[in-house]
Amino acid sequence: MSGSALSSTTTRAAVIPAVRPTVPAELPAVTDHTLDNGLRVLVVERASVPLVEVRLRIPFAGVGAVHQARAEVLAETLFTGSHRFDRVGLATEVQRLGGSLSTGVDADRLAIVGSALAVNLEPLLGIMAEVLLSATYPDDEVTGERDRIVEDTAIACSQPAVIAREALLGRLFGDHPYATGIAEPETVGQVGPEDVRALHAELISPAGAILTLVGDVPAPRALAAVSAALGGWTGGPARTVPPVPALTTGPIVIVDRPGAVQTNIRLGGPALGRSAAGYPAQRLASTIFGGYFSSRLVNNIREDKGYTYSPRSSIDHYQAGSRFTVAADVATEVTGPALLEIFYELGRMAVLPPSEEELDAARQYAVGTLALGSATAAGLASTLSALAGAGIGVEYLRDHPRALAEVGVGDIQAVSADLLAPAKLITVLVGDAARISATVGALGIVAT
Repeated sequence: MSGSALSSTTTRAAVIPAVRPTVPAELPAVTDHTLDNGLRVLVVERASVPLVEVRLRIPFAGVGAVHQARAEVLAETLFTGSHRFDRVGLATEVQRLGGSLSTGVDADRLAIVGSALAVNLEPLLGIMAEVLLSATYPDDEVTGERDRIVEDTAIACSQPAVIAREALLGRLFGDHPYATGIAEPETVGQVGPEDVRALHAELISPAGAILTLVGDVPAPRALAAVSAALGGWTGGPARTVPPVPALTTGPIVIVDRPGAVQTNIRLGGPALGRSAAGYPAQRLASTIFGGYFSSRLVNNIREDKGYTYSPRSSIDHYQAGSRFTVAADVATEVTGPALLEIFYELGRMAVLPPSEEELDAARQYAVGTLALGSATAAGLASTLSALAGAGIGVEYLRDHPRALAEVGVGDIQAVSADLLAPAKLITVLVGDAARISATVGALGIVAT
């Protein structure tokens, strides 16, 4: 009897139910209003929890390493002092509201990310307004944070993954602001308090800025609170990012790290923006190739051959353009074979259509991750802020899944041939040139 029961249980457990299609959520209602000072405000009322999520993005483009270094220091010291509070006072006020405020900066924008109990929206916006209008950047705070950033970036710039990323960005973008992701420690070390205050006065402006609020707050109340707190905010015109240069392909570049036991492989090229007609097909193509655990790249060089632990591909979006990236970190002795397999899988995407099963699985993954990413108030706020920064409305949450559903296997092959083929990409390797140059050279021209 026990043996029979075990056999029956095993048989039943082996039958895996089919994955049901993701049902699109109802499109959130967005109130979209622009204040007289140019600040655009997006409000979504979501009463699931008594919180409000706040996302402010301010155009912050600039050219050169000096701008990048100053922007990094500004982002770290924005909340270190105002006309009423020092760093501790500001932190105490935010905590009293049951909230948080943090900052981040990149080549496109300065971001302020916050949340609080919904009943405390007005005082939270008041604190944000206080630093936007009257941040003091105390000398000791700026110099202290600057020195910490110098130490952190010095450590980061010695890491192989960071070296590989910077080398790839440099080849992708040339002298464009997107060409570096981290400022050099020496440049950061030259930033002073007056530099940060001057940058604040120049670029902290409502022109082109977008404030997104999602939470248990009715739109009329939210708009009134924003108008009261930030209606008097003024500043200069918004900065725009220059167009990205056309990609120039060339030899495989090896950044030499003598004695390295690992090679960081990076490939990259241009990608379509989210509003482009072919973007849904490219997103699915990237997913099939290396965008999730069931991808071809993972199956090949991780599961089958054991060359690497986490190979991947991704599409990253900037204000002025998008990029496709492939990354894999492999042992030095398998650098050539691993790169060959990456080229092989990219080439296979470009010349052969995927199976319907591969396409359906990738489509379910893409639709599901989009739904999950906007399921919470925090996720929805971040998603809407990013979309708005790219000039895309909330309709994307409805239209993109529909567009994904219409992509066929021929569309995948066509976009792969145009954008994912190895000849359309650049390759950067960070590793021991003496040990990898010969095998890599068999795959293409090498430069060091």
